[in-house]
Amino acid sequence: MLISVIIPCFNEEKVIATTIDQLRSTLVDDKTVRYEFLFIDDGSRDQTAGLIANAAQQDSRIRLLSFSRNFGHQAAVSAGIRHCLGDMAAIIDADLQDPLEAVPEMVRQLLDTGSNVVYGVRKRREGETIFKRVTAKLYYLLLDKLSEVSLPRDAGDFRIIDRRVIDEFNRLGEKNKYVRGLISWMGFKQTPFYYVRNPRYAGTTKYTLFKMLRFASTGIFYFSKKPLKIATTFGFGSVVLASLLALWVVYGKFVNSAYIAPGWASVVLTVMYFGGVQLLTIGILGHYIGSLFDEIKNRPEYIVADEIHFRQKSHPSKQSSPATYESGLDSLQASLDIQASSRQTKQRSGILTTKV
Repeated sequence: MLISVIIPCFNEEKVIATTIDQLRSTLVDDKTVRYEFLFIDDGSRDQTAGLIANAAQQDSRIRLLSFSRNFGHQAAVSAGIRHCLGDMAAIIDADLQDPLEAVPEMVRQLLDTGSNVVYGVRKRREGETIFKRVTAKLYYLLLDKLSEVSLPRDAGDFRIIDRRVIDEFNRLGEKNKYVRGLISWMGFKQTPFYYVRNPRYAGTTKYTLFKMLRFASTGIFYFSKKPLKIATTFGFGSVVLASLLALWVVYGKFVNSAYIAPGWASVVLTVMYFGGVQLLTIGILGHYIGSLFDEIKNRPEYIVADEIHFRQKSHPSKQSSPATYESGLDSLQASLDIQASSRQTKQRSGILTTKV
């Protein structure tokens, strides 16, 4: 059984050598299990790709796929799933926050429970600020409430997926993928694996506040239509409120005109409220239209600049079926028969010419 370990990385030169050493020492081949280490370099501007390439020259299990520029973490994970050769795949970041020693345990859990997916759930986050922990909890809570599919809380991309999930994932045509959400959406049997997340071994996080907000908006707007329903509710509520306000003004005008105090405050507040609702609704619609625009352009999800140890392009399950294989053998045999017949004809022709 071959297990592909997918490691997306971006500017990780301070930790990548240690990551490679720990991969080699922790995930060791035996009679029943073999590993391949598939690194996806997401357009690093430091020596990350070079260090991985040097290690690949010494270890054929290490494969490297380098992007032409930074296309994002989710594109890197998607590329790893598309190019992995294993019967299973483990997705893990290069910063060693997710423990490598948990991978064999997760594989064992997948086999023992008959699951298709085993996803890591963080019991505790070591080395993270209070702000990061609080915002992460709020994000997962909000996403779970808005999503139309049940998404596990405190679960990142660290998980084990089997070949069936890999093949089904590769059939999805989206360009801007939210990987953990799509895997949850796919269904199958999925079980949690609880672990303690380690502090970052070295270097700094590549997820700035802006990137985290963009990633959160992708998960919310790209994976749920509930924001549109919320915007519709706001619009309907605004219409009802405006109608009640109009009735109040008419009532005050004809019944108690002295009650209506002249001034601009009520007008300004009303305009600001309705203007804010309209801008909010337009912004939500803009997110969805922008997603449609990206998909309609049909650009590739990523562009590969370089690759190492990529002779075999796909898992055997995606290669020729038995029928296709037998058909190919028949065609090859027919071709060989034609060539043999042609040689015999030429030989006979030569014999006749000699006799004449």
